[in-house]
Amino acid sequence: MMRRLLLACVALGLAAVAWLAFDNYGDGVDVSTPSTTLASPEQVNQGAYLARAGNCMSCHTAPGQAPYAGGRAIETPFGTVYSSNLTPDDATGLGRWNAQHFWRALHHGRSFDGHLLAPAFPYNHTSSVTRADADALWAYFKSLAPVTQAQPAAELRWPYGTQAAFAVWRSVYFKPANWKEQPQHSPQWNRGAYLVEGLGHCAACHGPRDDLGGGGDLDDLQGGLIPVVNWYAPSLLSDSETRLAQTPVQDTVQLLQTGHAPHAWVTGPMREVVQNSTQYLSAADVTAMATYLQTRARDAQHASKLNASNAEPAPKPRAPSQRSSQRGAVLYDDHCAACHGKQGQGVAQAYPPLAGNAAVQMTQTTNLVQAVMYGGFSVTTSAQPQPFGMPPFLLKLSDRDMADVLTHIRTQWGNAAGALTEFDVARVREMQTR
Repeated sequence: MMRRLLLACVALGLAAVAWLAFDNYGDGVDVSTPSTTLASPEQVNQGAYLARAGNCMSCHTAPGQAPYAGGRAIETPFGTVYSSNLTPDDATGLGRWNAQHFWRALHHGRSFDGHLLAPAFPYNHTSSVTRADADALWAYFKSLAPVTQAQPAAELRWPYGTQAAFAVWRSVYFKPANWKEQPQHSPQWNRGAYLVEGLGHCAACHGPRDDLGGGGDLDDLQGGLIPVVNWYAPSLLSDSETRLAQTPVQDTVQLLQTGHAPHAWVTGPMREVVQNSTQYLSAADVTAMATYLQTRARDAQHASKLNASNAEPAPKPRAPSQRSSQRGAVLYDDHCAACHGKQGQGVAQAYPPLAGNAAVQMTQTTNLVQAVMYGGFSVTTSAQPQPFGMPPFLLKLSDRDMADVLTHIRTQWGNAAGALTEFDVARVREMQTR
């Protein structure tokens, strides 16, 4: 009996290994027959544009190094990975690759020699890129000047960096996608969906992640905390967090092109997206993305209203104490009013308004605390080549001071959010020092 049980376990184990091998390596892409078709200038230009749409430069360029030569450290909860060299260098880049290798990497998450790529590369999103666009990207990267710069070895904790771990992750969370337009929607909506779900890989940040780094669907835009940087990417479907359902499409277009709109400003990691990607996209493509996001937000808002009768009532915001209100008002006048205005009105194209600002009133306050602690600059764009900045208050204000001034901001000028405590601030500080 024991022997039969043991044999059954061995058989199941071998079957599982066989299934994992087939699921991860049986994609059927023949990399032995490279295309002999020469790329046209138009195809190269299209590839350059698509590389901007995918914000490839941000990850594949190390600080101070040549564009697309890789080597940028990408911190994950499991350790550090380094981006690959996308220039056509034979020894360290894509020089020995062909278009089939490149397509397999985008569509199936496998590299030149067939090994599985770390899912820090968002191949679950690039898998939906069409073959024509993949070939255009390939033509562009092949047109770059080769740069010899080796990719450092990943520094992932065992067993997360093993091919076996990548295979299990891939089988659980990934299925190759083939982009198909949805005929019930307009061509503009479909173009926006293609960019947001594919090259734009918006859900990679704006979607929830589990403990193994797995996310939801390509269109899961419910928001989530970005690992390691601990910046909250707000839900693009929530009226209380981004208000995309009621925001005019042109305002969202302005936000993606310039980094600021009448009642929204880009902060945190999104600054890099606007700076290196969306500001360079055509007006038609940015409008398509904004149209798609607005439609998705309105659908979510409609569904939320239908389910409102079954939902539990939202808890009332935490009321500030009299002491906190008084101290917060004084601190605001001393440190914030000169730029953001006595009434939180801000200064157009310089300092964001705080009155009526959805980001100020979100239940998730991590971003607010980080902004006060570390300061930062707005986005550098062609529309604003010299961005305005905010100084860090990490060494100037205590946790209690920051809690009080943020409580003041969240409860004045029509803002109706809850108060913060010094423990809320301390929690964010501790997250950043781990």
